[in-house]
Amino acid sequence: MGTPFDTHEVTNQPPPLVDYDVFAADGALVAAVAREGGGHATEELGALGRLAGSSEAQEWGRQANANPPVLRTHDRYGHRLDVVDYHPDYHRLMTAALRHGLHAAPWAEGRPGAHVVRAAKVICWYQVDGGHICPVSMTYASVPALRHEADLAEVWEGKLTSPVYDPANRPGEDKAGITVGMAMTEKQGGSDVRANTTTAEPLDDGYRLVGHKWFCSAPMSDAFLMLAQAPGGLTCFWVPRWCPDGSRNPIRIQRLKDKLGDRSNASSEIELAGAWGTMVGDEGRGVPTIIEMVNHTRLDCVLGATAILRQGVAQATWHARHRATFGAVLDQHPLMANVLADLVLESEAATVAAVRLAGAFDRSAVDEEERLLARLLAPVLKYWTCKRAPAHAAEALECLGGVGYVEETDMPRLFRQSPLNGIWEGSGNVMCLDVLRALLRTPAALELYWQEVDRAGGADGRLDRAAAELRAALTDPDDAERRARHLVERMALVVQASLLVRHAPSVVADAFCASRLDGDAGLAFGTLPPGVDTAAIVERARPAL
Repeated sequence: MGTPFDTHEVTNQPPPLVDYDVFAADGALVAAVAREGGGHATEELGALGRLAGSSEAQEWGRQANANPPVLRTHDRYGHRLDVVDYHPDYHRLMTAALRHGLHAAPWAEGRPGAHVVRAAKVICWYQVDGGHICPVSMTYASVPALRHEADLAEVWEGKLTSPVYDPANRPGEDKAGITVGMAMTEKQGGSDVRANTTTAEPLDDGYRLVGHKWFCSAPMSDAFLMLAQAPGGLTCFWVPRWCPDGSRNPIRIQRLKDKLGDRSNASSEIELAGAWGTMVGDEGRGVPTIIEMVNHTRLDCVLGATAILRQGVAQATWHARHRATFGAVLDQHPLMANVLADLVLESEAATVAAVRLAGAFDRSAVDEEERLLARLLAPVLKYWTCKRAPAHAAEALECLGGVGYVEETDMPRLFRQSPLNGIWEGSGNVMCLDVLRALLRTPAALELYWQEVDRAGGADGRLDRAAAELRAALTDPDDAERRARHLVERMALVVQASLLVRHAPSVVADAFCASRLDGDAGLAFGTLPPGVDTAAIVERARPAL
């Protein structure tokens, strides 16, 4: 019964999108996982998908971001602490991530499609919170780097691959499982790590590191991979938070970064006041040692951006189905249907390409051609998928109208997170230059790229024309650096189109080719050409409870 003070009844508001299976609701992801060798894990992917969609886990993500990490440099008596405190829900997120193997399962399991299964898990779980995936990703990527030093790998790999998350502030030797961070960049160099000035002085039992790191992500990790200038040149080092004798390694956390997004994760500036470290790989070969690690974290940048695209689609299509305006359900209005379908196309293209890339990582161990293809596709897809994420998140937010700008919807958090993956592990220009470098040094990789594209040859004239134009552009060496962004963009679109033409419903593939490969489409989302079956595209992607 109402009261005299009730002024209205709340109507025409969508129910929360909670308690659903994030994995099963994403048809493009389900199909891609099966196609790339991960179909055997459908049950465990569903378990994580249901957890990711639960109201409980979504609240963990909100709380971890609303209560960001806090740095304690000293105790009340002035003793140095260098401790970062996290909200309990951050630890719940990490516990779930490690229990489900997002941090290292492919290295421990050895089963077919392991990287594909992990990729799908990252895409699903990232939609709960992207910040804590940072230490998860770095731990995953550290294993191939650590394997350059057999003795280190023998000691630490079992702990790196353990599903146990232990946040206690004590030596890693005393833990069942550990996590790993990275500290590569410095103030004066940024992406140009060869400009690093941190020094590494040889000791009888390792090296003594002195210097600074401008970005040290997840500073409560149990160990870090760092670059420093040894007598023989830039070298990679394993630097634990605690020294082998049990003393605290002098890694001083100067401050935490006050970031745009990714707020649940602590990113810090540190000073290395004579920190102990041990060499990974050969002295003077730091960059080649870490490059495999970087390739794996770039894969995770693609996965994170793909997750942002998918989350935007889920929220926008859900809202539009459950809210009416001007006499019709929102997604029945032709213009809104055009916008939603366009958002879906971007998400599906990213998903099929990301999982194909993960499949290449799976096969790289035994197939040199897949390794070369992954080497080229990783920066191509990282550049384009990450570039699309901020515009996509903004458009998805706008689909909710004014309420989308309100924190309770989680859309502002999604938007703030959206630029991150484009910056982490190399910004857009770095990716484009890396693609040019790969084309120059490993021309066989380009031939493998064309083999992948040509698997759809003759199936769509627009794709054939776009591929022919791209071939001509890539054979022209003049002014390649200035044109690099356009070249890499077209490489991404052409391979995405090829994958969709082969594997997506024709309504999706046709609309993608018409809007991304032909010249008449507009620059904003929602400019699909006439004849596109927008309703079918949206219906395929909308979560259903």
